[in-house]
Amino acid sequence: MIRLFVALALPEAIRAHLAGLGGGVPGASWTPPDNFHLTLRFVGDVDQGVAAEIDTALTTVEAPGWVFWLEGVGHFGNGAKPRVLWAGVRPNPALDHLHLKIESALVRVGLAPEARRYAPHITLARLHNPDADRVGRFLGERALFQAGPIAADRFTLFESCNGRHGPIYRPLQDYPLTNPPPAV
Repeated sequence: MIRLFVALALPEAIRAHLAGLGGGVPGASWTPPDNFHLTLRFVGDVDQGVAAEIDTALTTVEAPGWVFWLEGVGHFGNGAKPRVLWAGVRPNPALDHLHLKIESALVRVGLAPEARRYAPHITLARLHNPDADRVGRFLGERALFQAGPIAADRFTLFESCNGRHGPIYRPLQDYPLTNPPPAV
């Protein structure tokens, strides 16, 4: 079995900027900078045959490139029990379009449709019994966070492998977008 997801890789400068947001929340497991990405579709565990079908399906996805910005921070989970800290993505119709094209391609391969509403974000940390006041302070101090512009000229199929200190994300295949934006 192989654990897969489809995402936009982030440039090194943006990953460094995101890493600079970390700290100040006891009980947080901070995402290593090399693991920062913008998930387009989580796939999960599949066998090698299905992985090959996914790769073939993703080669058929056609969408234009675009430029996007990261904006704001937030959390998943309720206010008293937050589970994840994230950096947001400024709303972008091109991102929504690509997400839907990928979703459609993967459903045609036989994957179940994603049940959750797509909420584009970059995971900054997973939380384990955090102090709600510290989380609130973290969010308040970083509320005006922005990073970009970021050129989206391809998307990537990643494998998630277990490592000694958490998951390691390995790019397996890139899929170019049409009409890539100029370098930013």
